[in-house]
Amino acid sequence: MENRRSAIVRVSSIIAGSLFVMALGAAQAQADQIKLGFIGPLSGGNAQQGLGARNGFLLAIEEANANGYPHEVEGVVLDDASDPAVGVSAAQKLVNDPAVIAATGHWNSPVALATIPIFNRSQMPFIVWGAVSPKITEQNFPNVTRVTPTLVNENKPLAEAIIKEGKVKKIAIISDTTDYGVANTKWFGDFFKEAGGEIVASDAAAVGTTDFRAMLTTAKAAGPDAIYFGGVVTEAALVRSQMADLGMSSLPMYGISGIYDPKFLEIAGAAAEGTIVGTPAVQTNPKLEEFYKAYEAKGYTEPAGSYAKYAYDAAQILLEVIKEKGIEDKEALSAAIRAIKHDGILGEVSFDEDGQTTMPVEIDTYVARDGKWEKM
Repeated sequence: MENRRSAIVRVSSIIAGSLFVMALGAAQAQADQIKLGFIGPLSGGNAQQGLGARNGFLLAIEEANANGYPHEVEGVVLDDASDPAVGVSAAQKLVNDPAVIAATGHWNSPVALATIPIFNRSQMPFIVWGAVSPKITEQNFPNVTRVTPTLVNENKPLAEAIIKEGKVKKIAIISDTTDYGVANTKWFGDFFKEAGGEIVASDAAAVGTTDFRAMLTTAKAAGPDAIYFGGVVTEAALVRSQMADLGMSSLPMYGISGIYDPKFLEIAGAAAEGTIVGTPAVQTNPKLEEFYKAYEAKGYTEPAGSYAKYAYDAAQILLEVIKEKGIEDKEALSAAIRAIKHDGILGEVSFDEDGQTTMPVEIDTYVARDGKWEKM
């Protein structure tokens, strides 16, 4: 009887020990699994930008998982639909998930301006991959950085290039009423005037406006040599199309990277012809070339566009600091991002005291010709 009891005790101990080992293994596996968040426009008129960026983000994670990264990383991808309210909901979802260590997000500046206070309150490291309003980093939230240049960096060389070419001296501005549009109006106007040009008219309309004819008629009466549009894709295409309706197609229309998108060409159709954009130039390097090869090899249905490379490097930076600092102290991660010198596909990325990339900016100019963006 005693032997039977001893045997039962031994079996129970073995079972308990096995269960403990299994539980410990499960806990360890859980500890080795982390999430990184991505937010961008995956639906609506700006989806092309967000989808390419999403693919760049996921490619960085896939490569890390395939190359012995110390954590199994899951990418949590959420749509902001270019809508601040939708973006806020997505940000809340990320910060409420304890497995999400850090995030990157947003193409639209109004959406970024709505969500960064949420990420700041939770002290979640957050890298902006696309939105370009100066206000985003001027607030100097310690957990927020940005890998893209600002619209200030884009507007200055564009304004100077227009004046240098010598064909355009007077410009009428039409923008949207968001922070992005207001900032474009200010900075392009300031730089154009500093370079020797004249702003002969300025107007703005809410995002979602479909009829710009009254504004364009007013602008036309002011006798401009060109139109500058300071909003984003859909409204830009409508403005260009309605310029043709009003007999203004001989005037060039200018803009920055916010309108540099295949969707603009699709919506504007034949009226797109002659539109000129300035977008940040990234010097080619072996890492960037390898990125494009890897992107193409994945067979994504969406083109990389202008922003896949930024989202890829943003994810790479997050992965690098997590590998170095661990996952327990989010403030330490944010501090490490601010101090980083990341040798990535964009070149060496570092940040100033406000979290803005310090990479120098040159622009490439493209003109719409025969349904394509052609480098000038």
